[in-house]
Amino acid sequence: MRMRRRNLIRVPVICCIILAMVLGVAVGGEHPLLKQAKNEGKAVFYANITGVEPIMQAFQSQYGIPAEYTRVSTAVYVPTVQTEFQAGRLSADVLQAPLPILQILKEAGVLGKYVSPMSENYPEWSRDPDGIIQQFGIEYVSIIYNTELVKPEDVPTTYRDLANPKWRDKIVMPDPTTHATTITWLVGLKEHVFKTEAEWMEFLKGLAKNRPMFVASFGPTPGPIETGEKVIGISMPKYIVTKAPAPLGWAKLDGEPIMGSARGIAMAKNAPRPNAAKLFIDFWLSETSMRILADQVGEWVLYEGVYPPIANIKEANVIPLRELSDEEIQRWSEVFKTIF
Repeated sequence: MRMRRRNLIRVPVICCIILAMVLGVAVGGEHPLLKQAKNEGKAVFYANITGVEPIMQAFQSQYGIPAEYTRVSTAVYVPTVQTEFQAGRLSADVLQAPLPILQILKEAGVLGKYVSPMSENYPEWSRDPDGIIQQFGIEYVSIIYNTELVKPEDVPTTYRDLANPKWRDKIVMPDPTTHATTITWLVGLKEHVFKTEAEWMEFLKGLAKNRPMFVASFGPTPGPIETGEKVIGISMPKYIVTKAPAPLGWAKLDGEPIMGSARGIAMAKNAPRPNAAKLFIDFWLSETSMRILADQVGEWVLYEGVYPPIANIKEANVIPLRELSDEEIQRWSEVFKTIF
């Protein structure tokens, strides 16, 4: 019943958002790019983020322009886009991906320059000084747990707690020897949490001794926690929203940050529909879209004052991680194979 009520609530919320947007356009005048964008017919969006269909629908409802969404997995994003671009047949107007992927495409000359007026609502550090990429969120990773099986006094208050023997055979996490994002996250602990590399290594060895269950990526991590097969894991707090009413909670850590990879958006160079591309980026970076991402997908967005509907998450210190080079990923993968 709780799930049905939640879904029933979402429908009128989305309708109210769209209605407010339409009324706002009627009062404040239409977007200056709207006429040209309509003439172009549509906006094509390549992305690796999921759960964005409501934003596509809201965009079309407000402007009367279809938005076509193609999901491209992180593993093949760069070669897919570069191959299409070099062949002169890149159909995407707008590209969304983790920041390092967009940086690669930027250096390859695939991205075009556009500074959205919506960028003023984002932190200064999130704006590309070259006016090409705008960061809008962080794919945050932390500790989540089963709220019915973990007592409040046992909830971790530091990452070090994951090495406590009481969690032996009770942890789930992506494979730290093969999953690049997890490798980056673990190295982030070394750079942002532990005072010395020796302390970090001691933590890693303690975590390994607890014999965590390894899965391929973050997607499968909440399942074993939800069912009670495992009770705690290195995962994403957003699953508290997307898996509701599953008994999931996040561990608030004393003085330690939640870390993750930055997400960005940019216009394709020589976009087939440049006006529709700019219109779509403006809409994507709007408060309306960021609230949809936060409220329905549980994403951590950088729009000022917008947070996912997770208890006390506003108190979290969420920071972007330094992205590791391919060489670093490979080197740490080999190191972790000797530990886990």
